Amino acid sequence: MKIVKKEKANKLVLENIDGFMVRKVTPFGTSAKVSCPKEYLNRKVYLVFIKDE
Repeated sequence: MKIVKKEKANKLVLENIDGFMVRKVTPFGTSAKVSCPKEYLNRKVYLVFIKDE
């Protein structure tokens, strides 16, 4: 797995959006997972982490 350095961003611009969903990260053994529909299998996705309010 490639680890990407987290950077602060004030503005996020996204293009070619096919869908949008909000999911909760759940425990999975010694790791975590985010569930999504099978129609997104083998597709590249980005997770955006937000601060708790």
